[in-house]
Amino acid sequence: MFEYKAPENLLQDRIILVTGAGAGIGRAAALAYAALGATVVLVGRTLEKLEQVYDEIEAAGHPQPAIVPLNLESATEHEYQELANTLEQEFGHLDGLLHNASLLGLRTPIESYDPVVWNQVMQVNVNAGFMLTQALIPLLKESQDSSIVFTTSSVGRTGKAYWGAYSVSKFATEGLAQILAQELENTSNTRVNCINPGATRTQMRASAYPAENPETNPTPEQIMPLYLYLMGPDSKTINGQSLDAQ
Repeated sequence: MFEYKAPENLLQDRIILVTGAGAGIGRAAALAYAALGATVVLVGRTLEKLEQVYDEIEAAGHPQPAIVPLNLESATEHEYQELANTLEQEFGHLDGLLHNASLLGLRTPIESYDPVVWNQVMQVNVNAGFMLTQALIPLLKESQDSSIVFTTSSVGRTGKAYWGAYSVSKFATEGLAQILAQELENTSNTRVNCINPGATRTQMRASAYPAENPETNPTPEQIMPLYLYLMGPDSKTINGQSLDAQ
């Protein structure tokens, strides 16, 4: 497990947007960021789940979060721009962006992979990440110290049979992050990195490995140290890296 003890005020007064914030790792990250002082923008497709996370943050007395229901599979460039405009009016800048939402798609050979599902996976895992980042870069550049974190996978570094579109989408994510890291390095205070969460007790993991005992994997809460480290000022010098949460 990545070792890091976050100071209590690590993310004080920071504005951090989290996609897929309604469940799993996204939910854990949103709660962890709020607990350390961040105003979290909760993005996801299921309003009910986002409201539950919102209520938890409020009940704990942390900074009031914001909710943005958004379906990454169907969202248009215009919707991402509208989101950026709203954040600009509300906050004036953005300090952190965690791309956590992903689709698993099918575990099947390329030969028989359904093109419709392929396009859905690429849309959510790659295209949405590109469009959302592009829309938010001006706001991230307004921050004194901003961080973009993409979620990757071991199958996004070495291709693995039957992982299809998910694996290809994570290779693309690694590439996008590397390009962005270089482009933003000397033109902004924004750094870009990837996190491979590893085997974690989530619904996606259970779908990918139905025969596995979920209890053998750490919970999303247990892998948060790296998520906190990369969002806070202690990681200012880390850029263009792909790191393992465990």
